[in-house]
Order: sequence, then C-alpha cells, then structure tokens
Amino acid sequence: MTSGQVARRGDQGSEPAGRRGVPAGRGGGTAGPRDGARILLLWDIDGTLIDGGHVVESIYPVVFERLTGRPARHRVSIAGRTELDIMDELFARHDVGAVEPDRVTAELAAELRRRAGELRSVGRALPGAAEALRALGNRDEVAQSVLTGNLRDNAALKLGSFALAEFIDPTIGAYGDDARERAALLPIARRRAAAAHGADFAAGATVLIGDTPRDVHTGRGGGARVIAVATGASGADALREAGADVVLADLRDTAAVVRAVRTPGPPTRVPE
Repeated sequence: MTSGQVARRGDQGSEPAGRRGVPAGRGGGTAGPRDGARILLLWDIDGTLIDGGHVVESIYPVVFERLTGRPARHRVSIAGRTELDIMDELFARHDVGAVEPDRVTAELAAELRRRAGELRSVGRALPGAAEALRALGNRDEVAQSVLTGNLRDNAALKLGSFALAEFIDPTIGAYGDDARERAALLPIARRRAAAAHGADFAAGATVLIGDTPRDVHTGRGGGARVIAVATGASGADALREAGADVVLADLRDTAAVVRAVRTPGPPTRVPE
C-alpha cells in the first residue's frame, strides 16, 4: 500500500440488495420495490438535495486530525467525490501512511453524528427538493434512490435531518463506502435495483441527478441520462460543458423535473 492511501477493502457492490440497508427509524426511507418500475432514478445529496452549510466540508480536517494527531495543513476539493476518496487525498498530501478504512468510516460517521444538531441548524433542504422527491416517489414507473459519495450512515442522517428520506429506497442506492471512485457506484446501484425489482435498468432506463461535473461524468460514463442542477458550486455552463443531458437552474419547478426524468431519447436542454 502506498503512502497517503486508506487501506483497501473489497468493493461491497456485490452484496445482495438490502443486506446493508439503513435500518428503519434512522432516516433510511420507506419507499420499497415496485412491480413495473421502468426508471431507476438516482439522486446526489450534497448540493443537489441539501445545503449542509459549513458543516459538510469542515468534517474532513477534523477527522484527519483525530486519526493522525496533527492538524490538516492542506485543503482538498470535495465536490462530487466519495468521502473515502477525500480522506485518501488528505492523507496523501500530508504524507500519511495507510489508515484502515474501518477507522476512517467510523470517525466520519461519528463526527457527523456529533454535529447533527449543527447540521440541522445551519443546513436546509434545497428549494423544491422535497416536492420533486415526493412527486417522483409516487410514480409507479420510478424506482428512486441515491448515488452519493456519502457513507451510507451519513447519507441516511442527512436525508433524515431534512425530512427527505420518505420516498427514497436506500437499499438500491450506492454510497461512498461501496467504492472509493464515484464512477464505480453506478453499476452497483444498477445491480441492487435489478435484484430488488427483477428488472434490468440499463443505460436508457437510468437517470442520475447531480450538481457537479463529476456527477455528470459518472452518469454519462455509465450510459445514464443526466439531469444537472446548478444549485451547487458549478454553474449551468460548466454542467452543460460536462455533458449533462438536461440542465435546470434548481428543483423549484416540480413539473419540469418530472418531465426531464420521464423524457426518453436524445439529450434535451430545459430552459433555465
């Protein structure tokens, strides 16, 4: 193992769907498998569904110091990355040797739990997020979950903190503790959804919604249709240049979001 890397563990994407699902009562959502679902819809969380304020970014240097005993002198970009990938770069930039992933994930989850009250205080669900989730979660043809760089427990806490978990099926999503590279998460979610629904959610049947060029590249690299929302750090032009099929200014227009998800065929652009 090279310096600056979290010690590797196996890709968890081959486990049976739902085996490590978020337990009931922890913000994991109530939506379940639907017969006849034809669209797998995967949402990013930070910058797409919620704004976590300063809490989200500030967790990583705190965890770094707790694990290494020294302060983080360098900052790293977190947009569109998995949490273990972020920590991996922090370790590498500070010339820290390999750290067991179980220790890293435990500290990341513990730190967010410690700051859950602060997250709820300074954070918010982004405008239109709850309405879009509700509208799409009520459609029989849509299986709705997340594709996120958050650890599974952290995703559940964030969604639960802002009352966004009700229409998400967490057992068919993909998370930052499933694979270090975000691009590897899409096939994991597809396998889980296929096992749960008895259907093959291939390229044309998968839709990813995110707010960063990395989200766009993840979806396009896996053949999914990509809806980008300019609610994070990246503007609409950057998201178009990254290859998003649809670019929305935000999620306020529920009908436009539903229309974008349900519209098959060649890429389209929804006016801002």
